[in-house]
This record gives sequence, structure tokens and C-alpha cells, in this order.
Amino acid sequence: MHKRETFKIVAIMIVVLAVIVINALIFTKKSPSILDIPETQEAKKPVPDFSVYTDVKQKKAAFFDYLRPEVEKQNSYILTLRHYVQTLYRKAITDEPLSDDDIEKLDWLEEEYRVKSSQPLNMRLLDLLDKIDILPVELVLVQAANESAWGTSRFARKGYNFFGLWCFSKGCGFVPSRRNEGASHEVAKFDSLSRATYTYMRNLNRHDAYEDLREIRSRLRANQIPITGVALAEGLMNYSERGAAYVDELQTMIRFNEEYLTQ
Repeated sequence: MHKRETFKIVAIMIVVLAVIVINALIFTKKSPSILDIPETQEAKKPVPDFSVYTDVKQKKAAFFDYLRPEVEKQNSYILTLRHYVQTLYRKAITDEPLSDDDIEKLDWLEEEYRVKSSQPLNMRLLDLLDKIDILPVELVLVQAANESAWGTSRFARKGYNFFGLWCFSKGCGFVPSRRNEGASHEVAKFDSLSRATYTYMRNLNRHDAYEDLREIRSRLRANQIPITGVALAEGLMNYSERGAAYVDELQTMIRFNEEYLTQ
């Protein structure tokens, strides 16, 4: 056989094998799980310098426009999880057995939202439904503005921490300049706005300190009343040492900035 023909046959075989391998990789690639926390490249970009704005209205608009898409994205993700738990609950009340995949996901959700696995299945699912629910966009935005000095704090600028979140292992974040003597906490540092926003929202949804917020939200849902930031702010007494004054300030901020929050 002529060398040129042999070369053509070998080249064709290589191409065919390459196509087979590529197709195998495509069709065996793991599909995204509902437990994959949404993160985007956009959320990893440097935080805008909000200190450059001299016009207050422009600064507020820029700040809220920067954060709003991320908050809405995380709320959408939370609703995905909530709908999945509702599906599991419908199975449970009709005595339909959960699949191995359901059980694996349920284990993750129980750990993520601190639900006691020793409870009966129905109670665990109801507990999850109480915790896995949206947070009003306007509440998240004004808390971010309040905690980050409208995005100008070093924790926001250098660590995407717009929410004043703490962490408790050495080197996990920034050491506060005014930390009390004997205190060991740090202000958490995140790799992206997505991770920071998810952690903040999960914190409100699972921490014992915000049980009042979740009870208010559950009552609103049960009575088919809109879940608003002003209403849920009442459940944030424990977010700040200022207590009631902090809640009043958040509610005032929501009302005062309504024109920016409803865009």
C-alpha cells in the first residue's frame, strides 16, 4: 500500500477516535445539581469604587444596581431549593419512598440549614421549608448599605463582605481595628459577591438568632400576605447590638430609598 494512502487511513482513524472521545466526554459530563450554589465570573470582578460618586442619588443608584442582580439570583436559587423540598414533602405525606438521590440531597440540605436529622421525615421537611425561603430584595440591599457604608468599607472593597459577617478561625478574614480585648473573631473575607451573598442569606435562614424573622415570614406566607422588607426587619433585633434602633433604621432606609429599591 502506498505510504500516502496509509497516512490518510491513520489520520482518518485518529479523527474518528477523537470524535468518539469528545462525544463520550460530552454525554458523561455530570449535569448541574440543584445543590450547586450559583456563582458567576461577574461576581468575582473587583468591587466598584463607590467613593468616587459625589452625587448622592447617583451613588445610591450605582450601589443598588451593583448588588440587586446577585440578590435576585440567590433568591431564585433559594426558591429552586424550596420547590424541591416541597416535592419531597409531597412524597413523604403520600408514603412514596425517596430515591437514593433524594436522600443524598436531603442530607446536604439538613446539614446546610441545621435541621436535626433525628426528627421524623415530615418534621424535617417542614423545618426545611421554614428555613429555605426568600429574603426581600429591599431588605438585603439596605442592610448591605448600612453594614458597608454604601460599599466603601474595606471589608466590602477587599472581601465582598457587604453584610458585616464574622468568622471565628484565625486567618479567615480581616482583623477589626476596634476589636474588643480578648475577642478572637474576624470579619469574614469572601472570594466573590456570590459566595458572600449566599452566606449572608443562609445565615438569616438558619441561625437561631433570626428565628423571629422566619416566624414573621411563615405567618405572612400562611396568610398569603406579601413578604416585605419592612415586616421582616422586625426579626433582626439580634443582628446588631443596637437592637430596636437598628431595626428602626433599616425600616426608615427602606421607606426613604423606595425610588431606588423598586426599579
